[in-house]
Amino acid sequence: MLQALELSKDFGGLTVLQPTSVDFLPGEVHALMGENGAGKSTLMKVLAGLYRPDGGHVEWRGVQADFASPHDALVAGIAMIHQELMPIPDLTVAENITLGAEPCGRFWQINRPAQRQRALELLKELEANIEPDRLMRTLTVAQTQVVEIAKALGRRADVILMDEPTAALSEQEVAALFRSIARLKARGVTIVYTTHKMDEVFKLADRISVLRDGRLVGTSPASELNPAKLIQLMVGRELADIFPVRLPPTDEVLLEVSNLTREPAYRDISFRLHRGEVVALAGLMGAGRTEVVSAIYGLQPATSGEIRFKGRPLSLRDPQDALAAGIGMVTEDRKGLGLIPALGLGQNVTLTALREFCRGQMIDHKAEAVAIRSRVAEFTIKATSPSQPIAQLSGGNQQKALLARCLLGDPDLIILDEPTRGIDIGAKAEIYSAIQGLARSGKAVLLVSSELPEALSLAHRIVVLRRGSVAATLDAATADQETVLRHAMPL
Repeated sequence: MLQALELSKDFGGLTVLQPTSVDFLPGEVHALMGENGAGKSTLMKVLAGLYRPDGGHVEWRGVQADFASPHDALVAGIAMIHQELMPIPDLTVAENITLGAEPCGRFWQINRPAQRQRALELLKELEANIEPDRLMRTLTVAQTQVVEIAKALGRRADVILMDEPTAALSEQEVAALFRSIARLKARGVTIVYTTHKMDEVFKLADRISVLRDGRLVGTSPASELNPAKLIQLMVGRELADIFPVRLPPTDEVLLEVSNLTREPAYRDISFRLHRGEVVALAGLMGAGRTEVVSAIYGLQPATSGEIRFKGRPLSLRDPQDALAAGIGMVTEDRKGLGLIPALGLGQNVTLTALREFCRGQMIDHKAEAVAIRSRVAEFTIKATSPSQPIAQLSGGNQQKALLARCLLGDPDLIILDEPTRGIDIGAKAEIYSAIQGLARSGKAVLLVSSELPEALSLAHRIVVLRRGSVAATLDAATADQETVLRHAMPL
């Protein structure tokens, strides 16, 4: 169906994709695996016409193809779901889903009822309860992800490239997507799938191609691999148990949330967080997890209830108040809320801690550069230099830059909303170790994660939200995925 023949790509003197050849067969799920910076997303973007290769070419149905733009690839029959979501915020859900393929009536006027019905059909296929008339800017990241998937499905493409399609989805939404993929396979559609979630790979993939440092390590049937062997191929070494041992927290209450409410997102949210403790918020899409942590960081203050931090009432008007109080956050929406794309990697890392590098009203750039080099090395962020625009980095390296920024101010409470979204297995191990290191040092971590194994293994306690309310508070050491889901599912 589709072939990459000796494809290569450079960015600013950095080779991100060595000459690579791989083929994709009709009706298969072909997984591309590798660490961040391995070249997976770059290869997919060349196949989708987003990048022009510096060497090699693409063959489509046995004929050399020269895709000058994503539109060329889309017309040919290749659609892509991007890791970085790209909605048009001031259009509706239906308008985003049918963008470029609007149903038209006489005189090329858009048939609005048909457009809305088409969107409803695609959302129903994904078992998503999202109103087609809502503006995209009102959706959560998870809902936006579902809309992007629906848009790709609506193209009726012969090949769909899926780059981290489940990064922001809960277990329920992931299961719905998998059922949709099974239907696509049955129709002979080729799925090229990139993910950092091992369980997804072995549930879905027929064949797996592994990239490392921009080179193709090899392609094998999924049945011939197991998670340990796949990890070794990806990272070039064996990886020990990625979840570090949890130590018990102290008795000192650092954060106390009482009856926090912001209708209709959430109501009467109450929990405590001790020094040295990791508490995870779990729940399905729309349960209110991100909205609650946004209130604690001052992004969307609650309308009622109380937040006490270090024993004192905390009134937050905006994130600047939270930073001053000693609260740091890594947002789930790194593109919309986390990064300044026009700035370099280093400037993004130090953005919220510039006062530490000021001498009077002037920035001490030498001191800033020392801190940047230290953080880049500590989090193994791959970049040509600290001045490289952060928009040019892989999603995983952007995520690590956000974590580095969050910790630069030495906060006492760290809020991590989907911290391993788009992060490879090796980097996940580093972040998990960092989270436990923070807890051991007396910090407190409030974690939002759609990966239940991650939440259960990292957290001391799990607060399960259901439809904006606390459904249960569980001891993570004795809970399991089934118990969490049972409390999270609507009654």
